[in-house]
Amino acid sequence: MPLAVGECRSSMGEWRSIICQMPVIEIVGLSKTYRVYQKREGIRASLAGLFRREYRTVEAVRQIDLAVDQGEFVAFLGPNGAGKTTTLKLLSGVITPTSGTAQVLGHVPWKRENAYRRRFALVMGQKNQLWWDLPAQESFRLHQEIYRLDPAQFERTRDELTDLLDVGRLLGRPVRELSLGERMKMELIAALLHSPEVLFLDEPTIGLDVIAQHNIQKFLRHYQQLRKITILLTSHYMKDVAALCRRVIIIAHGQIMYDGSLSGIIDRFSGHKVVTIQLAEDDLSDLSRYGELLEATPPKVRLKIDRQNVPEVLAGILANHTVEDVSVEDPPLEEVIAELFAQANQQASSVV
Repeated sequence: MPLAVGECRSSMGEWRSIICQMPVIEIVGLSKTYRVYQKREGIRASLAGLFRREYRTVEAVRQIDLAVDQGEFVAFLGPNGAGKTTTLKLLSGVITPTSGTAQVLGHVPWKRENAYRRRFALVMGQKNQLWWDLPAQESFRLHQEIYRLDPAQFERTRDELTDLLDVGRLLGRPVRELSLGERMKMELIAALLHSPEVLFLDEPTIGLDVIAQHNIQKFLRHYQQLRKITILLTSHYMKDVAALCRRVIIIAHGQIMYDGSLSGIIDRFSGHKVVTIQLAEDDLSDLSRYGELLEATPPKVRLKIDRQNVPEVLAGILANHTVEDVSVEDPPLEEVIAELFAQANQQASSVV
């Protein structure tokens, strides 16, 4: 755990010199810009492009600030092209930023120091680190040599991980013969053999069926609680996020739009509630005046109502109808996130 001696503010607001715990991941003003060739359609335009090329600038990550403490399990959400994977590549040292700074475990990632490489791992759901035609156990042995792991410690860690993921019987089978879920389990084992302190996960459950997703979620939750490692997860599956993460960061068009709890997303970005009412009568003709009618199956009705109007609307319905049952719920998280991404796209389009 990184520590520093300096001045920290106490709970009473006073400054005093103490040993402070530094964030495991600390990002300040990080940006990554690409210059992309604009290829025109047609033979004439293609020939002209040989002599005079046109480019456009893509801001994959734009001036983001972020701090993650030791032992946090953080979800990194955003639409395709938002900058999630680019950020993970920056933090793992795969690419170099255009501007800004970042430190992970006290290391600058793009310096690619061996000491740093031994302390983190990156798993990308759409990329393989295992040899396709070899059994996974052979790739594990290769990782042992790469990280110079003590043989006894390597075997203990390998056996622990294979037991937790229940894949011991599959170690001798070529990777190409494994199912997608089985391959992802092997990828996780390979990433964790050197016991990293920080784990970057980019879409680890992409393409997996419900059972495989659940098994991966169960393992990650257990392993993180057991080892207290810091994990940054990108995923399009809200079930992954809800099952694993207390903190959520939403990024769109390279900028962080939200950093907080999962429940806080609905409180901040959803402007309505879903009200379900069970009436004693079948006449639902006048209920549409209270809000947007989502479903009407007499004597049951579902309405979309602005948050601030819910008490007034319920009072009006109760005064004019015989209500047998009523429930007030937040909209589904997936719906709120989708609306948020749509708003971000509209804002970006208006700026352009």
